[in-house]
Amino acid sequence: MNEQDIFTKITEEFYWFHRHPELSYEEVETTKRLRADLAAAGIKVLDLPLKTGLVAEVGTGKAPFVALRCDIDGLPIHEESGLPYASEHEGRMHACGHDFHISTVLGSALLLKAREKELKGTVYLLFQPAEEAPGGAKKVMETGVLKDVQAIFGLHTLPIYDVGTLGIREGAVTASVDKFTVTFHGKGTHAAHPERGVDPIVMAASFVTAAQSIVSRNINPAHPALVSITHIESGNTWNVIPESSWLEGTVRCLTAADRELIKKRIYGLAEGQAASFGGHAELTWYAGPPATNNTPSWTEFAKEEAEKAGLKVEPAPVNLAGEDFAYYQEEIPGAFVLVGTGKSPANHNPKFHVDPKALGPAAKYMATLAEEALARL
Repeated sequence: MNEQDIFTKITEEFYWFHRHPELSYEEVETTKRLRADLAAAGIKVLDLPLKTGLVAEVGTGKAPFVALRCDIDGLPIHEESGLPYASEHEGRMHACGHDFHISTVLGSALLLKAREKELKGTVYLLFQPAEEAPGGAKKVMETGVLKDVQAIFGLHTLPIYDVGTLGIREGAVTASVDKFTVTFHGKGTHAAHPERGVDPIVMAASFVTAAQSIVSRNINPAHPALVSITHIESGNTWNVIPESSWLEGTVRCLTAADRELIKKRIYGLAEGQAASFGGHAELTWYAGPPATNNTPSWTEFAKEEAEKAGLKVEPAPVNLAGEDFAYYQEEIPGAFVLVGTGKSPANHNPKFHVDPKALGPAAKYMATLAEEALARL
């Protein structure tokens, strides 16, 4: 299969993957399709305890080892893109470009297979489940397949850049992602006699306002960070002050120090605001992936290879979205690259779309990263 045939093949597969999105840990047909594509090309799929997703291997089977990673899950979003190959699964959509990621890394696998005799080591192709959960990266890591990998590269669509432009930045490209819930406990009473109770709604309202001071007054103004309270529930009628109120939100930042400080302040404010009104707060923290962390040497390498390929390189924009590729980067050096896929509504929007013309250049670039990284190692 020559290069143009590979580009045609992955474009056709992109259309199929877009039409058949599957949610996190449910990517059964996606995995089956990938297995068939890889088997047809003579590419080995490793025998690993993964229910969905897979890891394939191209090269010598010996050190050095590098990895290319993509994610394969879709989102519970009703598609409104109007594309001729729109989702056929009601209420599910590839609204974050994972179909593009799959097809790109599949293309890289096919290109690397065609040059297998020239490879100076082994490339693992990671088709990872459940990035949106998130946590699929941990499932792959728990298999032990990456224990000898010396460099890892990943990609993500960027719908604000034209095709042919890459966003590459040293350090954090995406943010840490944490979730928290707070239950404020008060004392129920008749709405006409608030002095006989303790109002948990006032506690929650006060906390929501106070929490907005964390970023503006406790975090360095030059550091991107946010605290968002996104969901509040309390009470069930107009004339009763309820026993409790409940809310949840998210914290995003780019440094470990800011992440720890914000967590400490949220606990302090929740407990303090509740106590000031005569109640108490119960807080639960759900730690998600850390910020991505592109290592300097591999970031510079990724830029150099992009420029050699005639691609335009821009500094990746600051982004407070999360990405569980960061789990790999806690243990393996590498780079996470943003790929221009044409102007579009934002990721996770029902009208999100990518330009398939970006597939060929992206697949070739990622394959080159793997091959040249092996040569460098």
